[in-house]
Parts: sequence; C-alpha cells; structure tokens
Amino acid sequence: MKKMKFPTPYTILVIVMCLAAALTYLLPAGGYDTLQYDKDKNVFVIQSADTLYQVPATQQALSERSISIELSKFTDQKIKNPISIPNTYKQRKATPQGFVEILFAPIKGIYEAVSLILFVLFIGGFIGVFNSSGALNEGVGYLAHRFKGKEGILIIVLATLMALGGTSFGLAEETLAFYPMLVPIFLAAGYDLLVPLAVIFIGANVGTLASTSNPFAVIIASDAAGVDWTSGLTIRAIALVLCLTISIIYITYYAEKVKKHPEKSLVYGVELPEIYTSNIAKGTTELKLSTKIQLLVFALTFVVMIIGVSQWKWWFQEMTGLFLASAVIIAILQRSGEKKFVEQFLAGARDLLGVAFIIGIARGVSFILNEGQISGTILYYATELVKGMSPMVFLPIVMLILGVLSLFIASSSGMAVLTMPIMGALATAVGIGGDKVVSAYLFGIGIMSLITPTGVTLPSLAMVNVNYNQWLKFCWPLIAIFTVVLTVLLWV
Repeated sequence: MKKMKFPTPYTILVIVMCLAAALTYLLPAGGYDTLQYDKDKNVFVIQSADTLYQVPATQQALSERSISIELSKFTDQKIKNPISIPNTYKQRKATPQGFVEILFAPIKGIYEAVSLILFVLFIGGFIGVFNSSGALNEGVGYLAHRFKGKEGILIIVLATLMALGGTSFGLAEETLAFYPMLVPIFLAAGYDLLVPLAVIFIGANVGTLASTSNPFAVIIASDAAGVDWTSGLTIRAIALVLCLTISIIYITYYAEKVKKHPEKSLVYGVELPEIYTSNIAKGTTELKLSTKIQLLVFALTFVVMIIGVSQWKWWFQEMTGLFLASAVIIAILQRSGEKKFVEQFLAGARDLLGVAFIIGIARGVSFILNEGQISGTILYYATELVKGMSPMVFLPIVMLILGVLSLFIASSSGMAVLTMPIMGALATAVGIGGDKVVSAYLFGIGIMSLITPTGVTLPSLAMVNVNYNQWLKFCWPLIAIFTVVLTVLLWV
C-alpha cells in the first residue's frame, strides 16, 4: 500500500475554495452598509443592499453612524476604500456558490492578480538570464568561502532586514524576488530549504505583525479604527524586538541541527527546484571583474526595488519594468545575442509559472466569499461573540477572531476597512482604546499569515518546493510561542 502524499498547493487551494463555497450554503448571506468618500462631489456615498444615496461629507454624518474617524482621513484621501458602518448588518438574498462559480473563481483570481503574476514571471526571466553566465554560481561560492564558520550571521542579518522591510513599508509579495538570490547562499552554507524560507518569509511576517509605519497594515487599520497610528507604537516596537529575537533563535537552532545532522531535516530528500540546481557552488576565493560587474547590477536591482517601493511609491508595474531592464543590461554585459536572451528569459519565467498560477488561484477564494456575501455574516457573528466581554478576555479573543477571518480575507488593507470600524466601536463600548484593537488586529493577522493558504504562504513554499505539511510541522511551535507572548503584551 502506497503512503498517502500530502496534496499539492493547487489541490489545497481548491479544497479551501470548495469549503468557502460550502459556507455560502450553510451561512445566511448578509453584510454591512458601506460608506465611501467622493472627492469630486465632497459627499459620502452610502451603499446598502438595495439602495445607494449620498450625504454631506461632515463630521456629524460620521458621528451619527457611530464612525469615530476624523473627517480629514477621508478628505485627505488616507481612506479611499469603502468602510463598514457599525450596527448596519442585514441579511440579504442568498447567492450560494456552486460548481460553475468554483470553476470560474481561479480564472477571475488570475485576472485580478495579473500584475503580481507578471512580476513573478519577470523575476524568473531575470534570474534565467543572470544564471546563464554562472556569475551567481561564482558569487554564491565566494560568499560561502567568506562566511565559512560564520553562517549564523546570515540568519541574523537577513531576518532583521526582512523584518525592517515588513514593519516599515509592508514588504510582502516583494519577498518572492529574494528567493532566487538567497536560497543558493544558504544551501551552499550547508542548510536545508526550510532555513532560507523561514528567514525570508517569517522575517517579513514578523515585521508586518509588529507594523510600526507599514501603510498597508497599521496606518489603514488605525485610520479605520479612528485612532492615530502612532498611539500604539510602543507595544508594537516591543513586539517587533521580541518576536524577531524569538524567530532568529528558533531558526538558528533548527539550522545548526540540520547542518550537523542533515537526516533530521524536515525536508530531507526533497528535490531542489530547477531554478537553483545550477547555483550550488563550492568555495570560491576570487571573483573575475566581469563577474563582479554582473553581481553589482544584480544586487543594485534589489536595492533599487526596495528604495522604489519604500520611497517612490512604486508598485508591480514599476518593479516588473525594473527586472526587465536589468535582464537586458545583464544580457548586454554577457554579450548574449537576441535569440539567446529570449530563450534564457523564457526558460527562467517557465520555472516560476507554477508559483504564478498559485497566486491567481489563491485570489479566487475571495471571489467565492464576496459573491456568496458571507464575509459580512462571518464578521457579524464574530462581533456578537465578543460583545459584553471583559477587556482581559476581549483583546485575545479579538486577536483570535481577526486571525481566523484573515484565512478568508488575505488582504491586510481589505481586512482593515471591513473590520476596524466595527471592532473599534465595540472596543469603545467595553472601555478599551482603539489602539489596543489595532494591535490585536495586527497580531492576529500576523500570526495567521504564517499559514494562511490564500496569502503569500503557498507561493513562498512553491519557490522552494516545500509542501504545506512540512511547513506546518516547522512553524507551529513558533506560532504557539508568538500567541502566548503577544497575548501577554496585549494584557500589559
């Protein structure tokens, strides 16, 4: 009898999609009225199940609807998306999602995520062109030689940099660009595939979990809750230091264990993704000038990407263009012909095609929930559960509830505008400051984002050929520790 294998990421997402569709039959359809600011007319547009009307954009209009957000947050365009209006939940006509909707959901998801998908494919093309010269192979070998005996420094430095990116400007999907560069370095140092995955993915997630200035998480959530985003800065800074320290110790312990005893690796025997097989280098003591120039262009590409996202408000279009331009520059340095360049670029893009499909399929889950109109229902039942609770119980339960909700709504900004106006009003009713609810929101979705199939988790696992089951075995102790530490912080 053959041993049953854990399903592929594609199957996991289809299962999640089917479960979401089943919920549209089990739960009543419903939702909250929403409010959105129209800058051109200087009015609030209010949308309910069957009506659409406008009211003057005044602070009084917000107060009358139990929305404790300053008017300037709307007029300054800090809140652009529709927000939920507290106490307006109503059941709506059921729209259960069947076989046809499940069939079309991944296609709709691919359409919606096309900019991210192209970004991933162009990263693959860029790596394919760069790999052809052997420069990355030599560079990895040189780093392996220089860091021999000091490999632990890589874990500390790179995890810290990822966390700083997550906490400051919301490094998330952009981390997919770092795997082709960093995985060979860790493999050359004697570690397994889980170590670079943990450094990159957990590092960035810890930063998001303890956001200090991340515009897609803490700022949007604080605005939607009606509080200043700096009001909970101290507790989040403490959370950042604690969780990052815990992560580094945990990853380092596992990495050293695997280095000494490879058979203890949770991914022992897993085949290397093809994109990395040509870059497992032995020690190299010297680099050629041509290699140094190509490595400089390679490194500068990522530096420019980080600066562009954090300072110049770049998004996927600009980042994709950057990788295309860098691929052309490297091809010129390699003196590749036009035909060879196209072949190398397409071969590299083909290596990441599976990752691109996972991203699109994951987005399909949101279509099932939204078109089945049960996201609002789930939020309503959650808020009813925490009404009247004492503050000591309220905050951990809210953290748990928002974490579970993030399984269905992977976008942090989408979660914020849906949940924070409601949770902020509830917090006021039980005597808790809005900043505490924002911290509970960040902690909850941050912990759950480590395993959420509909987020960046499955694309990240696909980048290193690690299956979901292996990842759960690796990170569940860390999730348990984070939950305890962050709950204590909320109580304090």
